[in-house]
Formats: sequence, C-alpha cells, structure tokens
Amino acid sequence: MIEVDEDAVAVDFDQGQARLQVRNLEVFDDHDVANSLTYGLGLKGTLGFPLIPGVFPKRATVAFDVEWNGITATAEIHNSSQASQGSFLSTPATIQWSAAQPGFQYQSEAPNPSRNLFSVLGREQNGVFFS
Repeated sequence: MIEVDEDAVAVDFDQGQARLQVRNLEVFDDHDVANSLTYGLGLKGTLGFPLIPGVFPKRATVAFDVEWNGITATAEIHNSSQASQGSFLSTPATIQWSAAQPGFQYQSEAPNPSRNLFSVLGREQNGVFFS
C-alpha cells in the first residue's frame, strides 16, 4: 500500500475545491499491466493469451497535482438497502503528473480544464458509519 502525507490533501467541500499534491513518490514501474499482475513474469502465450515477455520492475518516482475547482451539479444519495448515503459534487478537475526512472522521464501536458470529461467530489457514509 502506498501512503501519502496528510498535508498532501486539502479540501473545502462546501466550495467544491480540493487538491491532491504529491512529489517524489517512490513506486515500481512494472512496464505493463500483464507484468504488474504477474510480478514481472509476463504471460506465456497459452489459453488464448498472447505471449508477453516478462520485464523486471524498475524503481521509479512519480509526482502529481490534481485539482478540483467549482461546483457544476450536486446529488444527494441515500440507499438504505446497501447502508450507504452521501453528498456528491460534480466539479471540473485537472491533473498534471510526471514520472522518472534511470534513463527515462515523462511529463504530462499542461492541465486543460476543457479536456475534463467527468469528476466528482463526495462525502460518503457506509457500513457502521451509516445513519
């Protein structure tokens, strides 16, 4: 499990604003989903699956900055049968991120709110916290 510092998150739910800002988070670059799911062993090309050579994971660092800003719609959901309820805000969001490992670096394009398809902030209660 990856943990980030508590101060990496800032939320003003009533204004529909939040930010998640993480720098130099150490991760493994598994190359692709098949290698991630098989711990670097890849797929052997049996049972109809394609051959995907194993690639040993490499240490990498990532950074990302996600911002939600403004409220475009709201929803209140109460589902007694599943013991959950919540307040949800549709809000524009942007993300900028980068990744680096020895010999390779990537940076996303500048954040562009017009490219956002869908994003939500929510407060939810469920299970023992449901009332």
